[in-house]
Amino acid sequence: MGGKNVVVAMGGGPTPVINNSLRGIVEAACTYPHVFGTVYGAWHGVLGILREELLDLSAQPEEEIALLRATPAAGAIGTARYKLEHEDDLKRIIEVFKAHDVGYFFGIGGNDTQLVCLKVAEAARDAGYELTVVGVPKTIDNDLGDPELELVDHTPGYGSVARYWAWTVQCLEEENRGSSPADPVLVVQAMGRRVGFVPAAARLADPEREFPLLILLAECRLTLEEITDSIADTVRTHGRALVVASEGLKLGELGERRDAFGHAAFSSSRATVAQNLVNHLNDVGLPARGLARGQVPGTEQRDAILYASPVDLDEAYAVGVKAVELAAAGESGYIVTIRRTSDRPYRAEYGKIPLVEVAGKDRPFP
Repeated sequence: MGGKNVVVAMGGGPTPVINNSLRGIVEAACTYPHVFGTVYGAWHGVLGILREELLDLSAQPEEEIALLRATPAAGAIGTARYKLEHEDDLKRIIEVFKAHDVGYFFGIGGNDTQLVCLKVAEAARDAGYELTVVGVPKTIDNDLGDPELELVDHTPGYGSVARYWAWTVQCLEEENRGSSPADPVLVVQAMGRRVGFVPAAARLADPEREFPLLILLAECRLTLEEITDSIADTVRTHGRALVVASEGLKLGELGERRDAFGHAAFSSSRATVAQNLVNHLNDVGLPARGLARGQVPGTEQRDAILYASPVDLDEAYAVGVKAVELAAAGESGYIVTIRRTSDRPYRAEYGKIPLVEVAGKDRPFP
């Protein structure tokens, strides 16, 4: 007879590989039939728990679960951005878990999702309810972990968005090189609200620094005038410039909208960093004929399975499996980590750190 049932919930933005972590959890749980019972997927994350909308993943054919490897984004079980602020929400979660005999909870997500995991673990403890909680890392922002990259080298999802930007910037370089007589400056906006790991990946397109490429991270403290001067200098030297700017770059009023956690939702704001910069460059003029033009890639950065990194896919699966192994061993209140052990050849190992070390916290770009 099986053990206690399992609930898996996703939180925050998706990635091209997030479903492979879900697959890892479901498939690994099946190898412990005396520990885990039915595996439920919370439909649209924590909202699915509150609404008691639980999908029976154990009832799905093995071949359907296997297809999760090549299924992008979070459409399989859905995700949510919902902040647990009220005690009634936590009481409701424990109530639903009791009703469905849930003894294990896995949260797949970034720092905000791990804060949800921590709160659920604390609520269960306070209620005297036996619940094993394990966090599963996921974020394209790579901002989950320590600044030294020792406890957490990187998170699943980042490798794929980095690959997206490496390929995209190579294509944009050809575009800018060919079109520079009319459009000498091309400004492209990358995701990355407060931390610059995503735009930094643009450098992978040009490791020898041969492109007239400028990268502006969210942490950039240059003034608009200093940024303008840098772009102008690049145009004078190369006749053109390719600029990759973080969506979170401080560059004037954007009319920002905010999500449930108070974070700026830049894709929903009235203006963009790219457009503000393009407008300014065209207003002040360029040291070359032609105009600056802008481009803002959208959610394909985080949901295009075509750009998924094979290593990222494998690691996303592995952290799901590791989470189940920790839970089966009675380890609760932890998040799975990836630690790099070798650069060439690349190797990594999987460990754990307490949820409290990452929950609700950003790590800056080194």
